Amino acid sequence: MRIKIKYHAEGMDKIAAIKKGDWIDLRAAETVSMKKGEFRLISLGVSMKLPEGYEAQVAPRSSTYKNWGIIQTNSLGIIDNSYSGTNDIWKFPALAMRDTVIEKNERICQFRLVEKMPEVEFEEADRLDESDRGGFGSTGRA
Repeated sequence: MRIKIKYHAEGMDKIAAIKKGDWIDLRAAETVSMKKGEFRLISLGVSMKLPEGYEAQVAPRSSTYKNWGIIQTNSLGIIDNSYSGTNDIWKFPALAMRDTVIEKNERICQFRLVEKMPEVEFEEADRLDESDRGGFGSTGRA
């Protein structure tokens, strides 16, 4: 599968698939200083044309909080293939939990391609299935 990509920041390391794992790392396109409690959209310095029928799911790397004390404010970013123009630059919505500096080219998040959900229709019913887990939060309760 091929993905067209445009880089928007000079001197950025190029994106490449990794040998271990299913996610592809994304990097900060600039050096960013943040104070505790500050929100910032950190540019990832790329625009991509995703394949038809796919979307990208963007999440922090496992070391992102440990290294920089930032969290992704929308928990999981979704980029569909309609966000594909030359100037549709991918960004990471970050909230700093401590004062921090993120250097340009640091790997702060990752993405993977996922097939888009098929079109669905809802059918209203009085009853669903005979099995019942007991409601929200009931898994594993004695």
